[in-house]
Amino acid sequence: VVERLVVLLSAAVRAAPPGSLSPADRALALAARDAIRADDPAAAGLLPLAALLGVSPFRLSRAFTRQLGVSLTRYRNRVRVERALDRLEAGADDLAALAADLGFTDQSHLCRTMRQHVGEPPSAVRTQLT
Repeated sequence: VVERLVVLLSAAVRAAPPGSLSPADRALALAARDAIRADDPAAAGLLPLAALLGVSPFRLSRAFTRQLGVSLTRYRNRVRVERALDRLEAGADDLAALAADLGFTDQSHLCRTMRQHVGEPPSAVRTQLT
């Protein structure tokens, strides 16, 4: 019986490696990624995005992190920083308006987040781009 149990357990481990996702959770994570990229208003937070996709926030968060390797918040911030960089390169100079337009709580939130992702605050990045 013990030998049979060991064989069954090893088969189960090989069939589902740690971090693997069901096709439904994989599709869920990719749908969340697409909503963030499309700048869907529900993608502004975990709760509204989970409601949009019809799942619990816990399931969405877990599936997203396992599929993409980063948390949903970190990914959303990365996308917002990319958009900020594009706008700074295009000549945007009002950082408070830029922060509000991209969904940051305020200008300092934009500055902290950009420093985390790029290593420089927006003003330094703008100087480098000009």
